[in-house]
Amino acid sequence: MTSLVPGAYYFAKSDKLSAGETIIVQVSTVFGDDPAYWTMATVGSEQHHMIADLQILSRIEIPVEREFKQAAE
Repeated sequence: MTSLVPGAYYFAKSDKLSAGETIIVQVSTVFGDDPAYWTMATVGSEQHHMIADLQILSRIEIPVEREFKQAAE
């Protein structure tokens, strides 16, 4: 995976971190905006992992939410 996107979600695997099970991670810039400082945050926890510790499988595309007008509009 050559082009990670800050804030994007990905399916990943790691024998070291998740016993080979697929997990969902998010590219985190909490340690800096430069890609050298990016980590992968495990969804549902506050754990951050080095990108090299994970096998990135694919990006998760989040559907764009529909905009609904409020009843008062």
